[in-house]
Amino acid sequence: MNIPAELKYSKTHEWVKMLDETTALIGITDYAQDALGDVVFVDIPETGDAVTAGESFTDVESVKAVSEVISPVSGEIAEVNEALDEAPELLNQDCYESWIIKVSGITETEELLDAAAYEEYLKTCEEEE
Repeated sequence: MNIPAELKYSKTHEWVKMLDETTALIGITDYAQDALGDVVFVDIPETGDAVTAGESFTDVESVKAVSEVISPVSGEIAEVNEALDEAPELLNQDCYESWIIKVSGITETEELLDAAAYEEYLKTCEEEE
C-alpha cells in the first residue's frame, strides 16, 4: 500500500496535498482506488462550487460500485482535473498524481491524519473486512 509521507489523509480515504496555506489538491488514496477496482467514470464537479469538510463533492464509478468522494476540507473548487473526464482509469494508474479537485480559500479541514496515523487507521479498516 502506497502512503506518501508528504500528504495528509482523511478517514474516508481521500488525500490532501497542501500547496500553500489555503490551497490544496484532493484525490483518493491507494486504498480507495484498490477497494473500488477499475474506475470507469468520475463525475467531475464544477469550478466555483463550494465544498464542505465531511460532505460529498463528487462520485466515482467503478466496475464494482458508485462511491461518494468526501471533501476533507471546506473551500471553493478552483480547478478540476479535466483529464479524468476522458481517462478515469488514471485514478487506478497513479492515484497520487491524479488529483480530482484543487480547492482554494480553505476555511476548515476535517481531522486530517499524517501518513503514519493513516497507516495505523488502515489496519483497523482491514480488520473489519
